[in-house]
Amino acid sequence: MTKSTFKSSGAAALSAASVNRRTVLKTLAAGTAGALAAPYIRPASAAPTQLRALMWEVYAVPDIVGAFEEKHKIKFSPTFFDGNSEAYNKLRVGGTRDFDLVQADGFWPGLYFREKLIRNIDYAKIPNTANVYPVFKPDRFKLLTDEASGKHFGVTWCWGSYGTTYNTADVPKEKVESIEVLFDPAFSGRLATSARFEENIALTGILAATRMGTKDKPRPDGKPFNPYVLTDEELAEVEKLLIQQKSLLLTRYQDNTTLQQLLESGAIVAAPEFAQVYRILVQKKEKGDISADFSHQLVPKEGGLGWVDTWLVTSGVTDPAALDICHDFMNTFLAPENIKKISLIAGSSATVDLRSISTPEEQKLFLMDRTEELSSMYQFDQPSSTEKWERVWSRVQAA
Repeated sequence: MTKSTFKSSGAAALSAASVNRRTVLKTLAAGTAGALAAPYIRPASAAPTQLRALMWEVYAVPDIVGAFEEKHKIKFSPTFFDGNSEAYNKLRVGGTRDFDLVQADGFWPGLYFREKLIRNIDYAKIPNTANVYPVFKPDRFKLLTDEASGKHFGVTWCWGSYGTTYNTADVPKEKVESIEVLFDPAFSGRLATSARFEENIALTGILAATRMGTKDKPRPDGKPFNPYVLTDEELAEVEKLLIQQKSLLLTRYQDNTTLQQLLESGAIVAAPEFAQVYRILVQKKEKGDISADFSHQLVPKEGGLGWVDTWLVTSGVTDPAALDICHDFMNTFLAPENIKKISLIAGSSATVDLRSISTPEEQKLFLMDRTEELSSMYQFDQPSSTEKWERVWSRVQAA
């Protein structure tokens, strides 16, 4: 396949938008929604002529979906959601009868499987899974395999982290290699974090547990450390750190456009984000639109937060022919030429190794040589006590 340039139509669409990584291309996705117009939920009786998906909007690329529809002579009917909890609630109230496929990330697929909301799948019928990087294969990425039965219940396809984008002229690399940089008085008034409490608490939880020496010690639940399962003592330290951090922050940004402006203007020199603003800034630098150099620290030495998007088949799919269509749909999305197009449009890194069909600029921008860093990331999860986390965040805001 001829190498494409980064200035493709998909890449050109990459722009700053909401702080939620899923809505970075809301305008584009709105056009997608028009091209794939469908009722909110299709009745199960329509299943023989439809493939019904519960998914993030930006990933529904019309030409890829259209080719699949033509191949199988079926209608692809998507329903879009904003977050895992919304999709989870839809499935729990009967959505397994209304959807064939669902997307999720982090630990959510395991929860779905334990609650029998999704079913096992056959990797042999999804041959493009062979093209994923080693770190995403089942022997290493175990979140899509049932420990008891060994059955697989999902495929990976996009990934990323909540790392730190920074101005290389103002922040030494050795500083940004630690979460401590976000609490360093040396950068007082020149830091920003997002307004989302989950990432703020989880990331600070990693630092708190490292400082307290509890991260590598036996946990109350007997499991390895998870920043979404913090003890009361760790949460108290998180609260203390976040209150201390407030005086160092210029702001907590609400959207990617604001973050981009803050970094471009030099008002701030570092901020944690999903690497979407980093990619925009690198593109602008290459075009000569800005003079500053920016880099992105994927994983600090204490450990960082990451996510891996997955495709799953709901437990409502019992007919072998319908299951075969689901397998082929996932295989189609994982085809190198398709996942590259999706990656460029969505601004996400692919779990499939695309280096042979990507330019050096694309490889750098989409972190294609840095996938091994995922192994030291803690996957996005649901807080063990949302109520406790919300109370902590309320006190931080009020302080």
